Amino acid sequence: MKYVVYYWSRYGNGKKIVDYLSEILKKNSHDVEVLRTDEADPANVPEGDFYVFSAPAEAFSVQRDMKGFMKKLEGVDGKRYGLINTHGMKRNWLGKMEKILSKKNMEIVAKVDFKVGDGVKTGDGLPDDWKNSINDFSSKIM
Repeated sequence: MKYVVYYWSRYGNGKKIVDYLSEILKKNSHDVEVLRTDEADPANVPEGDFYVFSAPAEAFSVQRDMKGFMKKLEGVDGKRYGLINTHGMKRNWLGKMEKILSKKNMEIVAKVDFKVGDGVKTGDGLPDDWKNSINDFSSKIM
């Protein structure tokens, strides 16, 4: 199975998450392509069996680059996907991400959010059990 993972990470917390997820998927003999949204073309999406979108919340919404990227996606009709959101607020933005992708006629399979804390600006803001949460997420998407 081929996974295409799109992410945006300002301080490294999101990058840490997608790198760990990629390791899990590769250990289970899957192909994985990891792309940062500002290095990818939403009109030229690589063929995949499953897509993952990982973004932080910024300015009380989904991070601007990821939100714009998801809105411009082409060629993903009927594709399955999972969502990852990091945030420092009481609420996450998974619903906003899901709403954008539902307009692309994609099928949600799994989602997970992480409330980041101290160390967020150094890439060390994830909760202690974040790897367990990604292990659970990966089992849902495989």
